[in-house]
Amino acid sequence: MMNPPVESTLEKSVIYIRNLHSCPPSYLNDPNRKEFFEIVWLKNEDALHAIKDPAFSVKGDWIYLIPPYRVHQLNKAGKNGELISFKREVLEGEDKEFLLDLFKIFNVQGEFSCLRLDAEAAVTLGAVYKLMNAEYKNADNSFVLVKALLKVFLLKLIQVKEYDFTGQDIHQKRVYEFLMLLESNYQQVRNTDFYAGKLGISSKRLNQILKEKLDKTGMQIIHDRIILEAKRKIIHSENTLKEISYDLGFSDRPYFSRFFKKQTGQTPEAFQKQARQHIGSKFNTLVS
Repeated sequence: MMNPPVESTLEKSVIYIRNLHSCPPSYLNDPNRKEFFEIVWLKNEDALHAIKDPAFSVKGDWIYLIPPYRVHQLNKAGKNGELISFKREVLEGEDKEFLLDLFKIFNVQGEFSCLRLDAEAAVTLGAVYKLMNAEYKNADNSFVLVKALLKVFLLKLIQVKEYDFTGQDIHQKRVYEFLMLLESNYQQVRNTDFYAGKLGISSKRLNQILKEKLDKTGMQIIHDRIILEAKRKIIHSENTLKEISYDLGFSDRPYFSRFFKKQTGQTPEAFQKQARQHIGSKFNTLVS
């Protein structure tokens, strides 16, 4: 049996489902929350991130996929929608292809990824969510059934996400492939030529595509990914800054510090101090 927790004590929970309006502060401030994947489904709301495309600037259904040990916390207070959180251990025993696809959709944008749902996808996901939530709230619930329904929900999200990236044009598909390659290789390979070669195009062409779709060059995106990982490690690990610099492939600590400051405008020490102060006082707001 898997009785839903009356309070938001995440230490013994592996799945946590709530309507955003009834999500208690104890969940938002729970230190164990960082270990959970979060799915935040906003319904008929404005997006929580900046939208470049004016066609998507109106209210709608948005799904945010937030990985564990995130750098950013999204301020969801007062929003209409649903929250699904689950630990990695829920997925133990699943096939590797499914786990890889899941990892991709949660990490493809770095800090979090976001889906704009069309009406058809919202209806399909809503039906699965209704069954899953009903079983979760059932006093005699079955963990096996809740887990199975969660997997169906995740598989549908994977399908929506892949269409979102590959269903528009070949350039969008190449952006997706580049980001997937980057996720697997950024700690070892930090030059655009490698990724362009894997995609079968020139570095110049890859940069043109990335600039058009993401408004950044390949090297800028590589650097962004390194900085994201550095921030994650600074916030969530117990390692020293020297150890973090070596973990990220830097030859020495001063080189890492110069790189970090060039990319962010502040030293790793300053970011660490700022993040600790921010998390201590405003845990559910944006840390950037």
